[in-house]
Amino acid sequence: MRILLSVLLVAVICVTAHHMEELEEMDLKDWFASRQKRKEIQEVIKQPLTTDEYCALWKQCFQCRELLYTRDLRTNLDVCPKCDYHFRVGALDRIEQLADEGSFDELDADMRSSDPLTFFDTEAYVKRQDEATRKSGLREAVLTGLCRIDGHEAALGCMDFGHFGGSMGSVVGEKVTRLTEAAMERNSPLIVVSSSGGARMQEGILSLMQMAKTSSALKSFADSGNLYISILTEPTFGGVTASFAMLGDFIIAEPGARIGFAGRRVIEQTIRQKLPADFQTAEYLLKHGQVDMVVSRNKLKETLARLIAFHKPAPQVVSGKSDKSDKKISGEPSTAGRT
Repeated sequence: MRILLSVLLVAVICVTAHHMEELEEMDLKDWFASRQKRKEIQEVIKQPLTTDEYCALWKQCFQCRELLYTRDLRTNLDVCPKCDYHFRVGALDRIEQLADEGSFDELDADMRSSDPLTFFDTEAYVKRQDEATRKSGLREAVLTGLCRIDGHEAALGCMDFGHFGGSMGSVVGEKVTRLTEAAMERNSPLIVVSSSGGARMQEGILSLMQMAKTSSALKSFADSGNLYISILTEPTFGGVTASFAMLGDFIIAEPGARIGFAGRRVIEQTIRQKLPADFQTAEYLLKHGQVDMVVSRNKLKETLARLIAFHKPAPQVVSGKSDKSDKKISGEPSTAGRT
């Protein structure tokens, strides 16, 4: 007990000596200012987190309302572990999920839309572009490039709904067309991940022309005998659905993704009927034969790799072996075993 009291006494003496040294080094005014600063720091620490800070740490599932830890959600590829709800994913995250690490080589990175119509609604189109770039970190609503998927060469394009609602303007159409042509030159499979609200109204008829341009490029690509896989994610609508998104040799959708041309409310108001609850979902389209498969995000890369491997050209047969097989098929007598 005496030893403990002695230790406490020494500690008090040391702290007092330290404060005395501070007082000697600074005048009374500075000491009070330093004390006030320490109080302010303590008050900041005690303050509750702001909404933005909470959002950075936690995310609420839109379907089951479960509060999810952001880091765990990202580890699970932005899929709710409770109800399997698939959150929207940006183009950069999508590339990270699908392409082999370090294999993605971006094409046409510096391409950006001009303002041919000098469009102005409540704000100038140029200002809206700058704001969209600031929020998404992208120049345009699609990222295109060459990569490897489980070792297989592929041309990959990923749309980002976070940039201008993933709308298709002149640059989006041009980048998808150039990616298609690059894939055709290399005889590589083409994969496009769609997430869009449709054509970009700020570019008028020029945005609508991209539907014909991308479709024409994909027709040439199909004639060359190469593989095109279209992946539909939440949401895919409008001119993107009416063009390259629905022209794939395989059309894959993520669970729960909403896919269509016009929105649900517009259709209900037009036909004056109530639509089914699952109308325009990936599962509804699968049931009615408009998509080929619905694949969960954690199995998407594996599925793509399997499809690419299955549709690779068969290796060429050695000429000597092929001659023997031809003789056997044609019915000519074989010389094998003769002396």
